[in-house]
Amino acid sequence: MSILVPLIVTLPLLGAAITLIFGRMRRVQIITSIVTLTVVFVIAAVLLVAVDAGTPIAVSVGGWPIPFGIVLYVDRLASLLVAVSSLVLLAVLLFSVGQGAADGDGETPVSIFFPSYLILATGIFNAFIAGDLFNLYVGFEILLVASYVLITLGSTESRIRSGAVYIVVSLVSSILFLAAIAMIYGALGTVNMAQIGERMAELPESTQLVLHLMLVIAFGIKAAIFPVSFWLPDSYPTAPAPVTAVFAGLLTKVGVYALIRTETQLFNSSDINTLLLIVALATMVVGILGAVAQAELKRILSFTLVSHVGYMVFGLAIATPAAIGATVYYTVHHIIVQTTLFLAVGLIERRAGSTSILRVRGLMKAAPLIAVLYFIPAINLGGLPPFSGFIGKYALFGAAADEGTPLMMVLIVGGIVTSLLTLYALMRAWNLSFWREEDDSVETELRISYLGNAPAADDKSEQRVIPRIMTAATAGMVAVTVALTIFAGPLYDVCMRIGDALTTPVTLQQLEPEVSDG
Repeated sequence: MSILVPLIVTLPLLGAAITLIFGRMRRVQIITSIVTLTVVFVIAAVLLVAVDAGTPIAVSVGGWPIPFGIVLYVDRLASLLVAVSSLVLLAVLLFSVGQGAADGDGETPVSIFFPSYLILATGIFNAFIAGDLFNLYVGFEILLVASYVLITLGSTESRIRSGAVYIVVSLVSSILFLAAIAMIYGALGTVNMAQIGERMAELPESTQLVLHLMLVIAFGIKAAIFPVSFWLPDSYPTAPAPVTAVFAGLLTKVGVYALIRTETQLFNSSDINTLLLIVALATMVVGILGAVAQAELKRILSFTLVSHVGYMVFGLAIATPAAIGATVYYTVHHIIVQTTLFLAVGLIERRAGSTSILRVRGLMKAAPLIAVLYFIPAINLGGLPPFSGFIGKYALFGAAADEGTPLMMVLIVGGIVTSLLTLYALMRAWNLSFWREEDDSVETELRISYLGNAPAADDKSEQRVIPRIMTAATAGMVAVTVALTIFAGPLYDVCMRIGDALTTPVTLQQLEPEVSDG
């Protein structure tokens, strides 16, 4: 199985090279991209079955011995997230293919979109299977370089402006991450995560705390955790619909993954859980209050994205096996559901010519299928039973209740309020956009309310044809969100095994018997 591990990174990188060479041959680019992501998904699924039944797989790239070489490490967590992310990337790719065919690739120019998209996938996959901090940093930089291109596609003024903010914030995060890596290497003489975990306790507590906080802040920026989440709501909504969907679903989760990996592997003896609980509560509440104050669908979803990252930080701060497992389950749920909602909003924008809930109306009669494609993931994200959103939140609240501290009780209340407000924000958008009739005079009243002054409330573009492949890709993702509920039992069991494994840090001695040359 070890021979499959490097393919997770090398295949999308090779695919990016092929699509760049054949920049004027759209069909070759499409086929190459689809085949590449499909193969990676199959490899990740095979590896997930293998490591779930056996032991994690580590590959030392280039034959260098541990801890000197670059180590690619695949356990249940890494293989699960690679499988989920490749599936999401494939669905969004199909959506973008339909959009490009209908619009003449004006929004996503073929010559640069497909190579950049596969390079983005390379960075995401590399980050998930990185066995050392520097390779994790390389994964971040690969995906960030590609994201700089994708977020400014079309070169409109708003995209360049938001892209500039995104680039500056990402560079600050990367510099802080790199500085933390240098300090860790200077203090411990290694960047291998297993070896860092073994040696970290040898450092003075004050030194551990400094290193810990540096990484938390660096990853917190990438994950859009309060108070360093200010950049996200203004950056994501301006990008093309497929780019916004994949950014919302995956990029912040790479930051969450880095937090999960480093908190459980590197700093199990350095406790900042109380601080993380406070940050989690602030992230949930501030994010969802921002969503309630918005009148544009992409901005509503962007703020809910911030608020629901708070649930993941909440579970991570509880730091029990059950809580870590619930966090992983909720992360998988959120990747899929959030991506699906942004794809559905992309359909709404094409059908209605706007994403402002003050302008869009009457879609229940005009586009009933789009109504269903929005409604199902919306109530899922809101946490209504029996959907996966409810299952994940119930598991997190149960893990917190088992701890029983007053702060845990406050977090449970905050989580419930956030869930209710999420449902309110998404259903308000549903009511105004789908149920409101064309001649409804409510719009006049709304325009003089607080929503009338919300950012982008009056934005409007032309109505465009929706190709079948865009609808099919969105419907496929909706089906996956339903599958998360139908097959919640097996997936939840895998996540619980992940939680148990993560609370027992991997040692260097455990890795070495599994290492093979890559």
